[in-house]
Parts: sequence; structure tokens; C-alpha cells
Amino acid sequence: MEPDVTPISLQQAFCFSCTPQVPCFNECCRDLTQFLTPYDILRLKNHLGLSSGQFLAQFTSQHIGPDSGLPIITLKPRNQQNLSCPFVTPQGCSVYENRPSSCRTYPLMRGVARARKTGRMTEQFMVLKEPHCRGFANGKTKTVTQWIDEQGIAVYNKINDKLLQIISLKNRRMPGVLDLKARHLFFTALYDLDSFRSQITNNGLLTDCRFEFSIVDKALEDDVTLLELGMEWIQQVLFDQI
Repeated sequence: MEPDVTPISLQQAFCFSCTPQVPCFNECCRDLTQFLTPYDILRLKNHLGLSSGQFLAQFTSQHIGPDSGLPIITLKPRNQQNLSCPFVTPQGCSVYENRPSSCRTYPLMRGVARARKTGRMTEQFMVLKEPHCRGFANGKTKTVTQWIDEQGIAVYNKINDKLLQIISLKNRRMPGVLDLKARHLFFTALYDLDSFRSQITNNGLLTDCRFEFSIVDKALEDDVTLLELGMEWIQQVLFDQI
């Protein structure tokens, strides 16, 4: 049976709950391909007390977009038979406070479109009802806006949208497949943050770029600022966007 996907507005309400008392608890953490955004990785690696390089090597696989050449990062499943998330336990998610954006948003899905002429981003939410899920029979009714607030989704969406803007810029300025060097720069600045920080500190990576010293200094101490700096740097060095 195919899942049911229904558009929903920010002020529309839906009923959903996911707790150990729900019969399908943890089922959505199996048989999945979990894509990770740069901000997902930032939160997870800090939660686990790992460097970005350690986290990427231990918990992820890298794929290459066939038409874009962009790196795509997915979680390595713990079990190849049922493709279970490496962080799921019988008691639930072991990284719940810093779980990825798609997990936070579920059972909603968020689509984003960018107007070519104005650059304005618009979003559309949908309710995803999968055959196995029994969460819709329980819980309090809440609006999409309330769900976004309760699940801490807004900060994820804000930074993830910046990634979408970079991809849109890439498609306009550099259509086709990125070469190996450009792909490495993209991966390092957005996904391997600790390596990016090291190259700034030890190799003068930002010497020829237009960044205020105060921002660079803050980025060396704060991962979120470093990620946002990396996004701006990529736009400058790869796509000539200042």
C-alpha cells in the first residue's frame, strides 16, 4: 500500500503522537535511507563528541549526484537486513535532542521552491501517512506552526534553505557535474567542518576572501557560524557570488 500524502497549511491542524505506547514505535527508524544535511551532521557530531571527520567515517556514506556532481551524505544503517538507523534503540532515538531535520518534521514533509526572478523561497507542507504508522490515532491536535515550534525545526529549515540557495546558484552558474576539486571543496566547507576550520587556521584558506576578521574569529570558535561562513565561501570561490 502506498503512503498517503496530503497538503496542509501552516494553520491547519493534525493529530499525531509517537511514544513507546504506540504499536508501531521505532518502525519509522527502519527500512530507510536517511539523507543528512550539513546542519544535521553538525548537530549529530557534537552530540556524540566526535570530530566531523570521525562522524563521517563512522556513521555515513558519501554518494555523488549523477547530474550535479554534488556530494550526498546518508547514514550507514546499523543492520543491512532491515536498514535500521544506527541511533535507534528499543527505548527510542538515542540522539533525540539532536536528531536530523527530516526526523523532527515527520509525519510532515516540507517542500521548498525558489522563484527564478525574485529568488524568493516558498514552502509547502504535507502530511505523510504511511501504512505502518499508528501515530495518527493518538495525541493532541496541533497546527503545523505549533509542530514546527515544538519540534525545534525552524533553525534546521533556516540553514537547510541556505544550502538549497547554493545548489540553485550552482545550477545557474555551473550547470553539469562538478569536477573532483570543486566537489572536495564543497564537501570540506559544508560537511567536514573540523577539517575546514583546520585549513583556515593552518593553511590561510580565507586569505583572499572578503570576510570580516570578527566573523572569522567567531567561526573558529562556533560551528554554526563556521558552517554559514563555509556556505558563503563556497559561493565566492566556486560560483563567483559575493
